[in-house]
Amino acid sequence: MVAFAGSDPIGVLIGAKRTSGTLIHKIAVHPDHLRQGHAHHLLESLGSKLAILGPPRIVAEVPETLAPACALFTASGYVQEAVLTDYVLEGDENGPGAARVEGLALSNVEGFVIPVTVDDLAANGLFGQGHPSVCWQRSVETLTARKEDIEGLAVASDERIEAYLLYTKQCEIVALRTLVEDGGARLSQLLGRLRARNGGTFRFPKVHPAEIPGELLQTLGFRPSGRHRLYAATAQSA
Repeated sequence: MVAFAGSDPIGVLIGAKRTSGTLIHKIAVHPDHLRQGHAHHLLESLGSKLAILGPPRIVAEVPETLAPACALFTASGYVQEAVLTDYVLEGDENGPGAARVEGLALSNVEGFVIPVTVDDLAANGLFGQGHPSVCWQRSVETLTARKEDIEGLAVASDERIEAYLLYTKQCEIVALRTLVEDGGARLSQLLGRLRARNGGTFRFPKVHPAEIPGELLQTLGFRPSGRHRLYAATAQSA
């Protein structure tokens, strides 16, 4: 959506739409036209359109450092649902960022580390309704669309996949999940294998608090590097 002053474009809203909702990816107003209500009008217009066409849910993931943007969404009736945390993991498995699960003997973890794909996980029913809350860019729909660029590792027993890790060649972790209560041992095993295979620092962006506990991530060697606020609203006619 574009806002005009006469024939001049002065504001823009860029979004992405799915059956489950719409993401506000970017919203910006020309510096000469700030604080005149244009951004609010763009949000209001989008809400009116989606109230008719659907879907009604609208979300935005705003960096916490962008205070004016956070204030805009709050003033426009959006509710903060969660704080999404960016994490990084150092690639050196022997360095200060190495994953350590205190008191666990990783050699005693049962199961085999195997390569997996997005399609493998879907075929095993791991992308169903029980999938945890995640940010937009790491949702099931996004992972499926990006599957050609995603590699994976999993700990598997004779019966099932017990933990898995998906990542890209750009050192971005896009999924990290355990299906076994083991204090993080299987995840630590996967991360150790990943660090041994790929050097560099790994990014794990916009982790939802319901996705994986922050305490566990820090135990595994991750450190927080930034935060986003997840805002949501229901589309309404103006």
